Amino acid sequence: MSHWWHRNILEPGKLPLLLALLSFLLTFLVTRTITRLIRAGRGPFRNVSPGGLHIHHVVPGIVLLVVGGFGAVGSGRHGVAAGICAVLFGIGAGLVLDEFALIVHLDDVYWSEEGRRSVEVVVLAAALGMLVIGGFSPLGVNDMSAQEQHDRVSLISTLLINFSFVLIALLKGKTWMAIIGVLVPFVALFAAIRLARPGTFWARRFYGRRHRARARSALRAYRHDRRWNKIGRRVQDVIGGAPDRADPPR
Repeated sequence: MSHWWHRNILEPGKLPLLLALLSFLLTFLVTRTITRLIRAGRGPFRNVSPGGLHIHHVVPGIVLLVVGGFGAVGSGRHGVAAGICAVLFGIGAGLVLDEFALIVHLDDVYWSEEGRRSVEVVVLAAALGMLVIGGFSPLGVNDMSAQEQHDRVSLISTLLINFSFVLIALLKGKTWMAIIGVLVPFVALFAAIRLARPGTFWARRFYGRRHRARARSALRAYRHDRRWNKIGRRVQDVIGGAPDRADPPR
């Protein structure tokens, strides 16, 4: 175990990344627990509202992100300072991404349907962090040998090809698969060759006169959403809490 730890974490300088990821996840879980207690009116926790102004936790999160980020850049990948800066960065990232939806909508949508976006982004960020710790490099560079990486033509060609898969996946409306495909090119390739989701740029541009393709795209999106949306919502409710129910129309 000690040999594995030294070879895979300490020697390549991944300890700060691991500390950042762990502090990020712990911060998110603790923050969600506290906000759910505040929402239920339990425990000693209350909203911070000096002078009637509600201070969201994204504010200290941004400060910690800046301090930890600049500190990490200046301290390298080894040493105590690198570990401390990584923890500060992870805490800041957890606080900021927990309110990601508020930043996007510029409104307090924390407990609304739009607020689910924060949980999605946190899960995606955690997955990407785990992939990087596991040795995945952006756009498939990890799959190349040392000699291929030194060959500029091979390196640039690999980057351009894999980036094109990611771009096509984005244009087809497969955002999650595109982002994960940055680290795992096979995922982006799979998304790139499948039908685009209805209403996306790719569907409007290339399915305009292809009625059969539009029908298949709509049917596949309907089946996918019907199959996975309920499961995804339940998982999000367990992690981040269920959103408030919308008021019925009067």
